[in-house]
Amino acid sequence: MTNRRLSNSTLKALPASVAAPRYDRGGVAPGIVHLGVGAFHRAHQAAYVDDCLAAGEADWGIVGVSLRSPDTRDALAPQDGLYTLAIRSSIGEELRVVGSILSLLVAPEDPAAVLAALTDQRTRIVTLTITEKAYLRAAGGGLDSTHPDIVHDLASPQMPRTAHGFLTEALSRRRAAGIQPFTVLCCDNLPANGATLHRLLVEFAALRDSRLATSGDARLAASGDARLAAHIADGVAFPSSMVDRIVPATTDADRARIAVELCVEDAWPVMTEPFCQWVVEDDFPAGRPAWEKFGVTMVGDVGPFEDMKLRLLNGSHSAIAYLGLLSGDDTVDRAFADPAIRQFVDGLWAEAIPTLPQDAGLDTAGYTAQLAERYSNTALAHRTAQIANDGSQKLPQRIVASALDRLGAGDPPAHLMLVVAAWIAACEARGKTLPEAHFTDPIDARLTALGSRPADETVTAIFDLAGFAKDHSHRMTLIDLTAAHLERLRRGGTAAALAALGIGSEKP
Repeated sequence: MTNRRLSNSTLKALPASVAAPRYDRGGVAPGIVHLGVGAFHRAHQAAYVDDCLAAGEADWGIVGVSLRSPDTRDALAPQDGLYTLAIRSSIGEELRVVGSILSLLVAPEDPAAVLAALTDQRTRIVTLTITEKAYLRAAGGGLDSTHPDIVHDLASPQMPRTAHGFLTEALSRRRAAGIQPFTVLCCDNLPANGATLHRLLVEFAALRDSRLATSGDARLAASGDARLAAHIADGVAFPSSMVDRIVPATTDADRARIAVELCVEDAWPVMTEPFCQWVVEDDFPAGRPAWEKFGVTMVGDVGPFEDMKLRLLNGSHSAIAYLGLLSGDDTVDRAFADPAIRQFVDGLWAEAIPTLPQDAGLDTAGYTAQLAERYSNTALAHRTAQIANDGSQKLPQRIVASALDRLGAGDPPAHLMLVVAAWIAACEARGKTLPEAHFTDPIDARLTALGSRPADETVTAIFDLAGFAKDHSHRMTLIDLTAAHLERLRRGGTAAALAALGIGSEKP
């Protein structure tokens, strides 16, 4: 086995069975900066951009930015940004080398370099996959202005730590230099993600404006920079988007297998499924690649597609993850192969589908059939523990929103609230039937501090901590339903909880 690395110099030596960039990477210019250059971005947006580059759109290369860890940069920089996308199904695997990432930056190491890339007039789009928790929202959904990183970025705007700080400072610099604003394209699983990020950034900029206005620096206050919030509110485009592709974590076995296929080593290949979907609101004043030529759906309103994905795919994914963990299933396909869990997912979809827009032409029957096929893909080995992370951040839009809509229509959300109870039970199982750090959550420390309490007290406390259904008239109904499910899970496990819904052989 050779220890040569995948790189520009080894591209031509790859086996003919491996798809690889045939365009001149040296002639590609950066046009997109991506914040959060993790595995999902490399399996999704970067692959679509690679298609555009192959079609001759050479001014849309990607500058990847890691906001925290240098791991991706350290893996890919010696490979000239190249990596392998392994598209796996139950019948085989296809390998594709992606070349759209031109360079990689690590924000904590060199924030000035990140700001320079964002301010570069060639940068016309900034995309983000930074995960829900990195948007630093308070319980009510607004900006958490007390978060230490937000406090830091307001005090030191030229040395930012957060996406909010980087975007706002870059837009300020572009404005001062007379450079057109870039379009900000959120690709995370947030409700109305473009509008949500827009609101958060305006809130952040308003705090920054206020700080400038009261700084005593009359020159700064008069310069117009103290009105940055209005500029972002009125002059910067934030289209919403919906993304969908399952991307399991890469294992050492994956690396070894792919090295054999490539005849060179790839430090960080990405595993994924054949299915890929991207729905984008078409609002790009500074221009965009012709994504629609390669399967991207450009629309006027992404909302209905986003709701369908969040409530049917992401919601059922969370259900499979937590019930699977409690049942001893470590991958999605194994959990979904359990007839009881499969029946539960069908019931979950039956509750969630009526909460979707009924006049948007959504094919929910076809979509859920497609989901069932994807969940049955035995080649992905998508770990339930990976999906289980950050439940307090994910469940409000995946589960709680649907449950509130159900109650608003006078219908019970019994299946939906079992997912919340299963999350709580799985958290409680860590260090007992599950490994201590099997999955994590931003409120873990406060969850641990709760100790052992009766189910109703536990659920009430967790709703308070996570901000679930805050100030909503149906909040107590959700708490009661969740507490009843949690009590059954504690006493009889998943079999007893599912039996209460008429699933399986046990009686409630």
